[in-house]
Amino acid sequence: MPVCRVGAIGFNYLDVGTGVPFVFQHGLGGDVRQPAGLFSPPNGVRLLTFDARAHGQTFPLADPADLTFDTFGDDLVALLDHLGVSRAIVGGISMGAGVALNVAVRYPERVAGLVLSRPAWLDGPMPDGNVAMYAHIAQLLRALDEGAGMDDGVGWALQRLEVSDAYCAIAASSPDTAQSLCGQITERRARDAVARLERLPRDRPIADLHDAAAIDVPTLVLAHHQDPIHRLEFGAALAHAIPAARLEELTPKSINRERHAAEMQQFLAAFVEPFRQPMLRGRAAGVRLDRELIPHLSRVDVGVVNP
Repeated sequence: MPVCRVGAIGFNYLDVGTGVPFVFQHGLGGDVRQPAGLFSPPNGVRLLTFDARAHGQTFPLADPADLTFDTFGDDLVALLDHLGVSRAIVGGISMGAGVALNVAVRYPERVAGLVLSRPAWLDGPMPDGNVAMYAHIAQLLRALDEGAGMDDGVGWALQRLEVSDAYCAIAASSPDTAQSLCGQITERRARDAVARLERLPRDRPIADLHDAAAIDVPTLVLAHHQDPIHRLEFGAALAHAIPAARLEELTPKSINRERHAAEMQQFLAAFVEPFRQPMLRGRAAGVRLDRELIPHLSRVDVGVVNP
């Protein structure tokens, strides 16, 4: 995959399709495979996604103090600059939704549309119980005996996690969420990037929820019940705070994973449709549409169409 360099860090990114750019970011502990697996861009949409700092194939880890939403937002804008994209639809899942919200508030001129899927933060740290859960996982990862085999260490950490009262409560209400917490231990970079679990849950995407009222682009918020990490009320609060937002409720993955994936594709495809129509009409008319011009088409479209 191509690499975008920001200082000493090489950001691994995925660039699929041509057309209106849509930057769609992964969640905590994920990588580019998550958004790419949830959305197949239709003709006329260019899907962009990158491995955030301390995630996936982006190296080196660099300073753990830079594992913040502000820095992640700066990194997203740096990728747009690297690709020569002046404006894009920006979105993300969980942590990625926080990054997208951060960019929409701090770099409004770069955002043509906004997608917030399963947000886990508002204008402060995660709820105390969620911060404590990720801190517990981080403690388990740091406690792994350096001399033990990785498989043995992971097994020990998983066992300790799965007997905790907080984990059992989550598993009872949302098995898929519990599985994702186990993934924070089994993921390939879990140990070397453990700082992400200590710092990001305690950070906040924006300083004040009232700042979201200044977001004046079409916004899609996706959320569902039965998820104590990505709470429906977070999605409802964001949809209420952002004037042009629409909230859609997804089927929880714990109920039907295939239906959840199908609904993600359906909602995202419907949201980007008005943005890509000028692109398709231009192609049909034989007009050459360079990548540099695509964001400006998005800018015009936002002014006349409410997805």
